[in-house]
Amino acid sequence: MQESTQTQNLTPELIREFVIAGHWDLPTVKAMLAEHPALLDVGNEWAPGDTETAIQAAAHAGSPRVAEFLLTQGAPLEICTAAMLGRRVAVEQLLREDPVRIGTQGAHGIPLMAHAALSGDVALAKMLKERGAREGSSMALSNAVTKGHLEMARWLLEAAEPDLTWKNYQGKTALELAVEGKHEEIAGLLRAHRGQGTTVVREA
Repeated sequence: MQESTQTQNLTPELIREFVIAGHWDLPTVKAMLAEHPALLDVGNEWAPGDTETAIQAAAHAGSPRVAEFLLTQGAPLEICTAAMLGRRVAVEQLLREDPVRIGTQGAHGIPLMAHAALSGDVALAKMLKERGAREGSSMALSNAVTKGHLEMARWLLEAAEPDLTWKNYQGKTALELAVEGKHEEIAGLLRAHRGQGTTVVREA
């Protein structure tokens, strides 16, 4: 009964603020959760069918410190979060329990492979591809570049056929992100790959 009352006292504005903080702002997440523990389990509905919790926000934004903290507070370890954190054993266990999870999408419909790319764990990405993960290669490349994960970017270019013209939510291609982030080796890799006339796979 107490938990129900706490949840009822959460305003949409408070929930939205917490979920936004979940993307990257650990101090705000800690402060808000200390004051309103019920925030841990609620999500903000950005659009019909697109509800996001704070840990899902941390998962797709690539914020391991926020995600790890929320897990210690009792948030569930879903497969997208486990993939972002590079928890290969947990991902394998979740897939053993339910192989259909290979097609799981996180908040905003973001595919599993895009979360895995944030970890930089190439072995994890390979395993997911072998298990049937096919969607999100272009976003995965963008995420790998943003994080400066050279070997992940290399593997995606060689094994996943991403679209090098794909743009992220900021309207930037992987090459633009590499240049902006001063990831010179990755930028060189992208230029070389583009020059080889790589086949691209257009994604919705």
